[in-house]
Amino acid sequence: MSDATQPTPPKRTARLLDPSVLIGLANLELVARTVVEGVLIGLHRSPRFGFSQEFAEYRAYEPGDDVRHIDWSALARTDRAYVKRYFGDTNHHLLVAIDASASMGVGLGPSVSKWNYARFVAAALIYVAARQHDAVGLFAFSGKGERLWPPTTRQLHIGRLYHELEQLVPGGGGSTARAFDVFAERVRKRTLFVLVSDFHEPVDELRARIASLGPRGHEVLLIQVLDEREREPGLRGVTLLEDAETGEALPVSRAGAAEYADRLKAHVRSVHDAARSLGAHHVCVYTDEPLDRTLADYLRFRARA
Repeated sequence: MSDATQPTPPKRTARLLDPSVLIGLANLELVARTVVEGVLIGLHRSPRFGFSQEFAEYRAYEPGDDVRHIDWSALARTDRAYVKRYFGDTNHHLLVAIDASASMGVGLGPSVSKWNYARFVAAALIYVAARQHDAVGLFAFSGKGERLWPPTTRQLHIGRLYHELEQLVPGGGGSTARAFDVFAERVRKRTLFVLVSDFHEPVDELRARIASLGPRGHEVLLIQVLDEREREPGLRGVTLLEDAETGEALPVSRAGAAEYADRLKAHVRSVHDAARSLGAHHVCVYTDEPLDRTLADYLRFRARA
């Protein structure tokens, strides 16, 4: 759904970015490293994408900074600790919010579930932020409750985020509107808010929440994850569909089944248009697609700040 031309990695790395291959890796940190490094092979190392290592300036050391960047000779001369700052080391704050509702656990096609795909995306964004020394946090929400780990640069915290992502199990209902409300209540510093969800809910509520964050200086990126079978469900005749979150069964007529794909496309377009009209960004991906486009979209969005 992005308007810009998407950079793509070489074909030899495409297989590594296939979700069905990533699911076989040992843990989410390894998944994240594989995705990020695979994408970087296909991107020029440029400040535009936030990966330049060209020296820019010194700044005072702050708790949580990587000690490898301390200028030890300056410390010996001045008795003060300074760290080298690089172009691309922009000290952003990132909060990745992931929808852990039951609908995200649905996997209809042969690829991974929406939940696993969403976790791959979240882990890759955490890895990028940690690599850039950005403060990064995680927010998981569902009908079972909400968990917020505020953004920080501490390495122990980064490891905990991967662990929490691995332990989370989708279930219950979920509301992205509620996720926006919690973010607005608890995050004060200017932050890039990345929300990963299937966004199966009214667009009007989403539009109102995005608009409410604009005056606060926050930026919003919506990553919509859909199952490959949601794109072309292949429904034939009268079908009984069950809501994954409520358990409610709904019969769908032959005409309704024929209209499903068009209605979903219209909904995705509405989410995209709502985000764009308010200065936010939206990308829609399916579970059978490699993760390179999603990560490249994030890097492009981050570089514009």
